[in-house]
Formats: sequence, structure tokens, C-alpha cells
Amino acid sequence: MRFHRLTLVASAFLTVAMFLVALLFEYSNSVAFQNQNNFYLTLFGCTLLIFVLNYVIVDYLFNVYGKRQVKEISTILPEGINPDADNGMNLRELGERVSEFSQKNATEMGSMKEMETYRKEYIGNVSHELKTPLFSIQGYVETLMDGGVENLAIRDKYLERIDKSVERLLNIVKDLDMINQYESGEITLNISSFDINIVIREIIDLLDLEAVRKDARVQLQSVSPQIFVNADKKKISQVLINLISNAIHYANRDKAQINIKTTILKNKVLVTVEDNGMGIKPEALPRIFERFYRVETSRNRKDGGSGLGLAIVKHILDAHGENISVESVYLEGTRFSFLLDKSY
Repeated sequence: MRFHRLTLVASAFLTVAMFLVALLFEYSNSVAFQNQNNFYLTLFGCTLLIFVLNYVIVDYLFNVYGKRQVKEISTILPEGINPDADNGMNLRELGERVSEFSQKNATEMGSMKEMETYRKEYIGNVSHELKTPLFSIQGYVETLMDGGVENLAIRDKYLERIDKSVERLLNIVKDLDMINQYESGEITLNISSFDINIVIREIIDLLDLEAVRKDARVQLQSVSPQIFVNADKKKISQVLINLISNAIHYANRDKAQINIKTTILKNKVLVTVEDNGMGIKPEALPRIFERFYRVETSRNRKDGGSGLGLAIVKHILDAHGENISVESVYLEGTRFSFLLDKSY
């Protein structure tokens, strides 16, 4: 009904305007001008005047109508696009703001869907990782309660397995807590100068039994007996433990060889961990730093890995402002490399 009233008012204004222009044209044609040139000039002028009057009247009426409609619409709009704060907003401007608001909401909805997918995947992965050792502990305890505790051999064997399962649970929880702290920015780096070669030798000694069990040889190759770097010693040690331990776990061939190399590159030190193990398939390479991702799921779970080791490595190096690169040839070997600031 209101739209019909607007049409009626616009028609009335235009009729009056055209009537006045027609009178002006008739008067000019009969009185003011007697030749044909003046007639055409008057006709052109009147036509132009009609156009201008039409434009001004229609624009004014639709602006008035539009502002009234905007005011009414504003009562049902969300705060993000409420036009009350902007005096004189018309329908076109309101449409642009609604479009911007819709695009923003669409982006936010997309982000929320991604976060929800990530949350579900994360919870699923955590529950799956915790379920395996928990079920193992439950089975061992039930066996002991059913009479196995009376048999010393069975009791000691199952208690040892329970201890390993509990240790695995604690490692998973510790790794999860570490990643969460990195992602939330709660971890601070204690930068100091230390000899990276000494740290590598200590880690090689720490993982010696593990390497012997896998029949793997681990050695350090360096261009200098001492190479000092500026970094967080404890966290870089964690990086090296994870990388070397990972290389040992994947040493699935006779006479497996793992080389850790340190090289000076101007103001940086390049650290490389290289093995001749099974390698990584090309399609798996982009995902190896994701949480819980395993190249070989069944074997890695059997070895007790949490699937968080490489994710922790990436977070630690990101905190140092450095990247980690990986090169691998399936069934031939893998090389991880990263840089650290050289200490002078």
C-alpha cells in the first residue's frame, strides 16, 4: 500500500512538472520566438528541463521512501549492520552493508566448521591413543584379580606390562600438554649459548640401548669439534631426541645407519639427521608434522609412539623462528634438516 502511495505522489509531481513545461513551451513557441531555429532550441531546452525535473523528483521521493524503509527494517537487523548509528543511510548503502555482513558471517561460519572438524578429529585421536594402553591395563588387572597374582611369574610379567602401559599414557599426556602450551603461547624460550655437538653426543649415549635393540649405528659427523649455537638447550635436545629416536624406530634393515651432521653456514648452523631406513611415501610427506599422524600406524603403536613427536619438533623450531625441512625416498631413507643461530 505504501509503495502505491509513493507511485501516486511521484505521478502527481511529474504530471504537474510536465504540464508547467508544456505551458512554458507553448508560450515560448507562440510569443517569444518566431523562427524555426528558436523553436528547436526551445524544444531542446524544455526536454532537458523535463529530464532534470524528473530526475530530481524521483530521486528525492525514493530517497525519502528508502530512508523510511531503512528505519523500519532496522528494528529487525542485527547490531552489526544496524543503521541507527549512520544518519541518512539509504537502501543501496544498507544493501552493501548487509552484503558485507553476510560475507563476514560466511567466513566465520567456514572457520567454525573447520574448527569443529578439527575438534572432532582431535578428540577422536586422543581417545584412540589413550584407549589402547587403558584397555591393556584393564586386561592385565583383570587377569591378576582372577588369580594370576598367585603365580609369581605371571604377576611380575603383567605388572611390568602395566608399568609400560602407564608410562606410555604419561608420555602421551605430557606430549599433548607440551603441544597445547606451544599453541597457546605459554612456552618461553631460555636462550643460551651451548655446544650443539656435546648435546648430540649425550643424546646418542642416551638412545644407545634403543639403537642396539634395532641393530642401528648412530654417529655424529661435524666439520668442527665444537660448534656453539644460541637456542633453548632443553628444547633443542627434545628436538634431537625425537628425530633420532624416530630414525631408530624406522631402521628396518640390516646395518641401519643414522648420521647426525652439523655444518656452519655463515651465521647459522645446519643440523641434519639422516637415516637409510624405510623412507616416507611422497603422498605422506605433507602430513608428517600433523598431530597423531603416523606413516606406519600398526608398527608405531606397537613401539609405543604417540604420533606427536614430529609435531612437537615443528612447534619447538617455530618458536625459535626456524623451519624444519624433510627429504625422503621411499625404501631408501629420510633426511631432516633445520638451522640454528650460530654463537660467536
